[in-house]
Formats: sequence, C-alpha cells, structure tokens
Amino acid sequence: MGTKLKINKLVVIGVGLIGGSFALALRRARAVRRVVGVGRTRRNLSEALRLKVIDEASRDPARAVRDADLVLLATPVGQMPAVMSAIAPNLPAHAVVTDAGSTKRDVIACARRFLGARLSRFVPGHPVAGTEMSGAAAAFPDLFRGRNVILTPQAGTAPGAVTLVRRAWEACGARVVRLDANAHDEVLAAASHLPHVVAYALVNLLAGRRNPAQVFGLSAGGLRDTVRIAGSSPEMWADICIANRDALLAALEDYENELEQTRAAIERADVPELRRLFARARDAREKFLVRKRS
Repeated sequence: MGTKLKINKLVVIGVGLIGGSFALALRRARAVRRVVGVGRTRRNLSEALRLKVIDEASRDPARAVRDADLVLLATPVGQMPAVMSAIAPNLPAHAVVTDAGSTKRDVIACARRFLGARLSRFVPGHPVAGTEMSGAAAAFPDLFRGRNVILTPQAGTAPGAVTLVRRAWEACGARVVRLDANAHDEVLAAASHLPHVVAYALVNLLAGRRNPAQVFGLSAGGLRDTVRIAGSSPEMWADICIANRDALLAALEDYENELEQTRAAIERADVPELRRLFARARDAREKFLVRKRS
C-alpha cells in the first residue's frame, strides 16, 4: 500500500464534531505529528486543548496555515469565503486544503474565487457522518469508521493532493468515493438536507401546539427517532439550506407531492392505497437501508 501516511502539521479550521473527530482519528492512526485548531471562541478551543483534540489553538487562520501540510476547513459553509480569503496568501506551496462542507458547488465556486494559484491543491470533500451534537467535546475518533466520505475533485486538481486527502480519510476508517459536484448536491439534498428540514419543521409544528408539553411528554420512540437530527446546529443547517437552495427546493416539492398523495388516500379512507404506500416505503427501507447495513 506504500509508505505510512505522515502529516507533519494538520490545521483544522472549525474544531467541532467533524474537525475534532478528524484530528482524533488521525492521531489514533499515528498519521499526524502536530494539530493546530482554529476557531472563533476561546471556550471551545480551550476545551479542544483540554481534551487533547489539538496541540495548539489559534484564532487567526492566516497565521495558523503558514507551515501547514494539510488544512481541513470544517466550518459552516457560509463561513468559507471569509476563511478562504484569509488563508490564501499564507498557504505554503506544498499545502493541501480540503473541506468537510455538506454542499459542494458553492464551496468550489468559493475556492475558485479566493484560492488563486493554490486552487489545484484544493480537494473538495464531504464526510457523510455526524451526530446531533456539536463542539469539540462532541468529537470522537470512530465517527468516520465505515462511513462514506465523498470527494469531488475538479479537472485541474493535482492528483497528489487527491491522494493525500483520500489516504487521510482512509486512515480515519472511512470509505472514500468520488462523485461529480452537481450529482453530490442533488443526492444530498434528498438524502440529508431534506430530512433535516422535515425534522426541524415537525418539532416547530408540535412545539407550536396548545399543549406542547403533553405532546412531547407522551411521545414514544417514533417521534424521538424522527426528530433526533433537529438537535443539529441551526447555524450550519441554515447555511446548507441556502447554499443548496435549488436542489433542496426541488426535493421539498417532491416530498410535498408524496405527502399530498398520502393525505388524499386518508381523506378517501382508502385503506388499500394506504397499505400500498406504506408497504412500498417499508420494502424500500429494507432494501436500501437495513440490508445495506447488515
């Protein structure tokens, strides 16, 4: 498989669940010598230092990347323009930059705008993993084990940069797949962004009822399972919704049509149609989710 991966200096900009877990996983794999964490709040950076997620903390991304070998941008996608414009002048010629954003077309456009001569060493990426928790304290080294990481390199991306990023994610235990950026955003709009929007909307609906304490208090596991992801970062998910607006709106329209079909069957008291709809969903879940994991 070649020589063992060894990153001398890793810079993680955004030391939350994703960025912190990436650092911890690479530490455990002994693939990194020093980790510098960059963030906006002293409290989270102090927690990252205390938990040994990072070796050094900085609130200045431009200074932090000066002698970096690999830089992970793990901020909400709405912060990418400010971060990329800040780091671009100070990136070493050999440094590789990647990101963990849930949308790719907007991040690639941002890189084209701000990274200049360093664009060929930017590898767009998206680890399809997470929990509803956030912050450095939520990070753990097994987050990416067995999970997919999608890379969407462009025609001009340096092959060596792609190789480094692929090997880093594989050292975290992830499965790395390559995908076109447009296809990524369309697929993730339906598979990830839509479920989060639905979960937030459902919680808001129930919380706005006359008796929300009773509604939530008497709920069973079904509601908790359905709305677990509504505990995710509002800042991050607002950014994602806007960044992938067109694909998400198309997915929402499809979902509304599906709901309308179910509503019409309920209005007609059409038991055979409801059974057909529910059985089709159950069978699809079994085929694509349950069997896939077993």
